[in-house]
Amino acid sequence: MEFDAAKIHYIPTTGVRRVVETPLVAATDEALKGYGCLVETPTTFPIEIVRWPAQGWRPVDDGSGDQAGVAEGIFEFWWKGETLFARNNAVGDSYLFAWSTWPEEAAGDGPSTARERALVWRANYHPDGGQLFYPMGGQGFVVPLALPGDDVTPERFVSFRCDGSCGLYIHPNIWHGAVVPLDDRAELLDRQGRVHARVSVDFAKEFGCYLGVPLRQP
Repeated sequence: MEFDAAKIHYIPTTGVRRVVETPLVAATDEALKGYGCLVETPTTFPIEIVRWPAQGWRPVDDGSGDQAGVAEGIFEFWWKGETLFARNNAVGDSYLFAWSTWPEEAAGDGPSTARERALVWRANYHPDGGQLFYPMGGQGFVVPLALPGDDVTPERFVSFRCDGSCGLYIHPNIWHGAVVPLDDRAELLDRQGRVHARVSVDFAKEFGCYLGVPLRQP
């Protein structure tokens, strides 16, 4: 596998041979309680913005610390061979998100192949605001989510399958792994807090595993 490391925001951690499989559930408002919700009108949906935290006992003044606003752009995802790449045009970052087989064996170019699952190596959350993903062409996708807490483990993640008829909104501090398209390519409208702070977990480095994200219902 070869890629231009200068254009990838995070260099993947590899070299492990263990997978923690996540349960796959259909994304509904009931199933998403605590994580977020489904969205039908993405351009007017309110994105939660979290006030900048106080550094000591003096509080941040009212009307300040939450004025950065919302960043918006197209989040592109594409499979090349057995490797999932992405670019978030809202923030200008590119990623290598996942593989459909062990990364040492995964093709990083050429035609994509049939996929049963994705092996995801990292996840993050945004403490400054929520995030909305809305499929521009009705493409379905799967995203693993976990509830807040820095002591997160792979076993806490649940993969939610979105059929492409609605967007997915997640609250601030919700852990999310790669958005994995069910088709070879997908373009999603991305709306999120402009500060774009990220707190990450590296599954391969911290837990000696990848997060297994199933793409098909059993």
